[in-house]
Amino acid sequence: MANGKADFYDVLGVNKSASADELKKAYRKQALEWHPDKHKDNKEAAEKRFKEINEAYQVLSDPQKRKAYDQFGHQAFSPGGAGRAGGPFSGQQQGGPFRYTYTTQGNPGQGFGNFDFGDPFDIFEQFFGGGGSPFRQQRMPRYSIDIDFMEAVNGVEKQVSIGGKKHKIKIPPGVDDGSRIRFDNFILSINVRPHKIFERDGADIYIKKEIPFTLAALGGEIEVPTLDDDVTIKVRAGTQSGTMVRLRGRGITKLRGRGFGDEYVRLIVTVPKRLSRSQKSLIRELEEEGL
Repeated sequence: MANGKADFYDVLGVNKSASADELKKAYRKQALEWHPDKHKDNKEAAEKRFKEINEAYQVLSDPQKRKAYDQFGHQAFSPGGAGRAGGPFSGQQQGGPFRYTYTTQGNPGQGFGNFDFGDPFDIFEQFFGGGGSPFRQQRMPRYSIDIDFMEAVNGVEKQVSIGGKKHKIKIPPGVDDGSRIRFDNFILSINVRPHKIFERDGADIYIKKEIPFTLAALGGEIEVPTLDDDVTIKVRAGTQSGTMVRLRGRGITKLRGRGFGDEYVRLIVTVPKRLSRSQKSLIRELEEEGL
């Protein structure tokens, strides 16, 4: 499936002609089996699976969303995908450091861009009738907080107000977007704002660095930014555009483990848009020599 996501029918273990009752039975079975509270030894994997199950049921149990999914796949619910970005199933409100989202249904003729799947635990409890949920008594309040990219890299201490009470919370270095931290009486989800230069994949970071084609051809040295400071790297003669240079240990602290990730520098060879007469003459000479 697109975006690396599993097919919703496969997630629930049903075929594409499944009825509403078959979807309900499949959801009940899968949700109970993969509820994170039943997998304390591997809770992270269970939470991911539990979320996939709830997303699948939320789409396939709604005739309109199911029709869109059958036609466009996951792109029907992604920003800029087959559904129109900013479609009828999106919305956001913000106050202080905390953020929450809501969903509203508008014109059925519009797309589903930025579709919010909601909290899978709330969907689970609604399905089982609130008090009928076998895990309801174990739920804890959940909140979310926005932090900057470098705050996630280095860790940060925040003063927040929850339920009318002030809390001083410590967010450890290396948290990623979507990380959850459990405190004494609540769970906090971390939303990390993107950085202007660095992109992240786990503990590794990526940057793009443009270099002139003369440097790519002849080789030399350039300075590139890291999370701590600028460093000098060598560019080999004959470097091709898109070449990746690895800076070992220059990434982010590994949250669950020791050490750091790596930084990867993608070299982009630029070609000048305007050339002088003499420059053009030199390039023609190189062309004649087979370069």
